[in-house]
Amino acid sequence: MPALSFAPEQLLKAQGRGLGMRCAMFDVDGVLTDGRLYIGEQGETVKAFHALDGHGLKLLQQAGIVPVVITGRDSPAVRRRIADLGLTHAVYGAHDKLAAAQAQLDALGIDWADTAAIGDDWPDLPLLRRAGFACASPNAHAEVLAVAHHVTARPGGHGAAREFCDLLLIAGGHYARLLAAQTATLDAR
Repeated sequence: MPALSFAPEQLLKAQGRGLGMRCAMFDVDGVLTDGRLYIGEQGETVKAFHALDGHGLKLLQQAGIVPVVITGRDSPAVRRRIADLGLTHAVYGAHDKLAAAQAQLDALGIDWADTAAIGDDWPDLPLLRRAGFACASPNAHAEVLAVAHHVTARPGGHGAAREFCDLLLIAGGHYARLLAAQTATLDAR
């Protein structure tokens, strides 16, 4: 029996049209990172990512939920992290996140009602307002917190994205199966 649980009303909302979400959109700065920007003397950007978040993104893929990263910034650090996770749907340097998100959904054949999104600042608002399930990290701007169906307990860059992933996995009925597969051993067979 999984130890993790969420409020029933959040799970119902995260189920979308009853089948679970098919796509999950992620901002980077403030969600997959803590939002701070480290810039070296040569102009290079360094970012810290949390391993829990990365595993959550991989679990979404295993469950058939497509993770899409849409970020307003472009940096080698972000591109490296996305590549290391094996994610194939990402838009870097998006000045219009809504247009970028719509193009991704059109290419995937997925509706907004079947899409969840997590963000932390004004550029994320158009996505959060259209998504079937909107989530924010607790370090998000007040306007983002106001539209979120769920605010994570963990801050951005410290497991917020994993909490979002876990909620979607539970709502979609995937969590227990994935947990059992991760914890199975030859001794248990």
